[in-house]
Amino acid sequence: MQVRVAGVALDASGQHVLLLKPIDQLPGDGMVLPIWVGQLEATSILVAVEQAPVPRPLAHDLMISIIDTLGAEITRVEVTRIDDGTFYAEITLTAGDRAVTVDARPSDAVALATRAGAGIWVAEAVMAEAGVPDVLTESDASESLDEFKKFLDDVEPEDFEA
Repeated sequence: MQVRVAGVALDASGQHVLLLKPIDQLPGDGMVLPIWVGQLEATSILVAVEQAPVPRPLAHDLMISIIDTLGAEITRVEVTRIDDGTFYAEITLTAGDRAVTVDARPSDAVALATRAGAGIWVAEAVMAEAGVPDVLTESDASESLDEFKKFLDDVEPEDFEA
């Protein structure tokens, strides 16, 4: 099923959670797929979703630049399976008549798809196994967006150094 980024939230322990939701479902309805991701990946996804300016390219911006320079494009990403609590994804790249699929972490796949405008998909079996009812309210979404905007105002390039 095709999904969209419904948001990135913090769980009770402060871990970042990517929320993927079927594109045909309204907020607060249906299911959402939570995938725990690292802070840098969460930031990269939010920067792309919000089209926020950054002073220098992030790693995913660099990857898109390389893909574009080689004449390829990301046509699709898919969260393909879950194994012992670990999610797996694939990125499909095309260049002319050639298509290749590469293994990726879901967070990287989603970060690239949001930049490339590629469709994001989740295997039905993954949503059935790991999806949870969507109970997000509009006030929750507004608070998350406000927190992200505050983060962008306060972030410095040095915060991204390893």
